[in-house]
Formats: sequence, structure tokens, C-alpha cells
Amino acid sequence: MTRGQGPTVRRRRLASELRRLREAADLTIDEVSEKLECSASKVSRIETGHVGVTPRDARDMLELYGIAGDEQEALVQLAREARKRGWWHAYNEVFTGTFVGLEADASSLRAFQALLVPGLLQTERYARAVIRAMRPDAEDAEIRRRVAARMARQELLTDPSPPEYWAVIDEAVLHRVVDGPEVMAEQLYRMVTMAAQPNVTVQVVPFGAGAHPGMEGPFLIMGFPELADTDVVYVDSTSSGLYLEEPPDVRRYALMFDHLRAAALKPDDSVEVIAEAAGRFAEQAALPEKSLETSKEWGA
Repeated sequence: MTRGQGPTVRRRRLASELRRLREAADLTIDEVSEKLECSASKVSRIETGHVGVTPRDARDMLELYGIAGDEQEALVQLAREARKRGWWHAYNEVFTGTFVGLEADASSLRAFQALLVPGLLQTERYARAVIRAMRPDAEDAEIRRRVAARMARQELLTDPSPPEYWAVIDEAVLHRVVDGPEVMAEQLYRMVTMAAQPNVTVQVVPFGAGAHPGMEGPFLIMGFPELADTDVVYVDSTSSGLYLEEPPDVRRYALMFDHLRAAALKPDDSVEVIAEAAGRFAEQAALPEKSLETSKEWGA
């Protein structure tokens, strides 16, 4: 997939353009809703990308804004393309927001996690244990579905045209035992394997770094190849997520990430620390010793 060409990003791009054109036409949302005989909330949700827009609605709005000819047709076509279903719609009971669609279209992903291995790097057993801990009342079928969805997301990193993925984790991630030493050994060796990929960088912020910007919580900065598609910051939580798109917010998190990278061990040193932690867990589990050369077996 060409980065930046998915339906979620196209919908976001169309929403931004419709808002710009309405403002250029000197019309308020209420005036548009009155002229098109629809609710103001519908117009607002279209402009914020919370709902899709049909080609017919897009054409009506564009005609109202005085947009005709090739420019109108190009934006109506964008509305058609934005209505296509991505692979994640097969997991619509798991992915309820726009996060996965944006992630799938990003050309760069900068992630920070203080307590957990980032989702794109998790093994199946680690993911199952984490999801079950976060959702103790969930049925087994729901847990399996969520694990399958997370594993499907990970195909992004081995796509023929993958995004640049840079993950920074706190050293605490390497010591928090999730589902026992065997699972941890498998998980950490998997991180070593993934860090060897040309599009993946992993760094560890050591305990010795002291207080750091990431103590505010986990976040992900998604960058896109087109200048029209501005970066999005996703601030994670167990129940929902917050999307930040205003330039000052994005700049603040970009600066936080730069400070985290500076406080972290160098990538090669980070991989060495992760491998050493994996070896300790393997010893605790009385498992055969795994070298870096054979660690791919653990990431399978």
C-alpha cells in the first residue's frame, strides 16, 4: 500500500478541505445546514472527520461554496475513495475509532511506552496476557478477537512499503513480568528481532535517566507523506484515546519525543540491554540459551 492513500486519511483530507472552502465562502455551519436542509451537527461532524460524507453531500456542499468543474469532480472522487473499507473493518467491534486507519496510512510512527511493550512489537502470548489484564471481565471470545486484531495490525511493519517506526520504551518495560519469564523471554527476543529491521528503531530510557517527559504517559505521533496531511498525536489510555492535531500540541509532543530519544540509550546499546534482559528471563524459565542469531525463533 502506498503510504497516505488509505480511506481514513482521504476522509480527513476531504474534511479539512470542506471546512476551508466553507470558511472561504464566508458561510457559517448553521447557514450551510439551513441551505442544505440538514442538521448543523452533521456539517460539523463531516468537517471534523468524525463521519464520512457521501459523494452527493460533497457535491451539494461544493456547489454551495461556488466550487465547480475539475476541482469539484476531484473532491467528489475523494469522497468516493474515502468511503472504501480498509482491512480493519473486519474488526469493527475492536477498532471503533480512526486510530488504526491513520496508523495504516502513516509514513512515520514515533511511539513512547512506559509500562508495556508497544502494540506493534508484542508477541501473541504477551498481547493476550496484557489484554486480559486490562479487560478482566471480557469473555474468552472477545480476548481472542482482540489479540487477532493486534496481530493483524503488526503486518504494517513488514508491508512492502512500511512506515519508519521508532519506539522508545522505559526500562521498566523490561522488568515488568507479564505472564511469566518464558513469555517475557519470547517477547524481548522478538523486540531484538524487530529492531534489526531497517525501518524499525527501538531505544530504552534507563532508570538512571531519572525524570523524563514520557512520565506524562504513552503517546504515538503519526506522520504522513503529503504536506496537506498534518501530523496527528494519539495519547493512549485503557478506555479511549485523545487525538491532537493543532500545531502547538503536535510540536510539544514532537519535542517530548526528541528529549526522550536523547535521554535513551543509543539504539545498539538498547538492543543489547533488551537481549540481556531476555537472556535472564530465559534462564529463569530454564529454557535453552538463545543467542541473537537464533532469536528469530522467538518472534515467530
